[in-house]
Amino acid sequence: MANRQATGRLRIVAGIWRNRVLEIADVPGLRPSPLRIRETLFNWLTPRIVGARCLDLFAGTGALGLEALSRGAATTVFVEKSQKAVEALRRNVASLEAAGADVQARDAVNFMGAAAPKQFDLVFLDPPFADDRISELCRLIDERDLLASGASVYLEQDRAREQPELPDGWSILKNKTAGNVRYMLVAIGHGN
Repeated sequence: MANRQATGRLRIVAGIWRNRVLEIADVPGLRPSPLRIRETLFNWLTPRIVGARCLDLFAGTGALGLEALSRGAATTVFVEKSQKAVEALRRNVASLEAAGADVQARDAVNFMGAAAPKQFDLVFLDPPFADDRISELCRLIDERDLLASGASVYLEQDRAREQPELPDGWSILKNKTAGNVRYMLVAIGHGN
């Protein structure tokens, strides 16, 4: 079900780029978040999105980060290791003239290990379903102090997997399933 959109194109749901169509690279395992899930996610994020500094780890098509920029996020750092996906993402960013986009052709774990990373208000964590490291990735995000006070983390995984183990101070605000996808919005208890 979630793979239906992975045939070459998907569209931005709302914001300044509403209905703009994005290219999807033909990369094994690339699985854009379905439109219905993106609609629900961004309904959840409405009060948090304007001016947000976002991080789209495992960016793939960049659908989540571009949707955030379309809806008023200040910046999005896209981290993707597949060169083919990075090239398609850069073409999408250029066609949208997305000034707040920063595309990093890097592995997500290496990116998080870089010296003095910035802090983000919103992190999209949607690794390939075959990658069963969400708990470890959440721990790394927490340890590397990548989250600003009051930040949120969006998690997407295979519905068949157990809910991830979250770091202390993280709590699930929303938890839904659609088809074979479990998606969650997590609040971080740092600061206010």
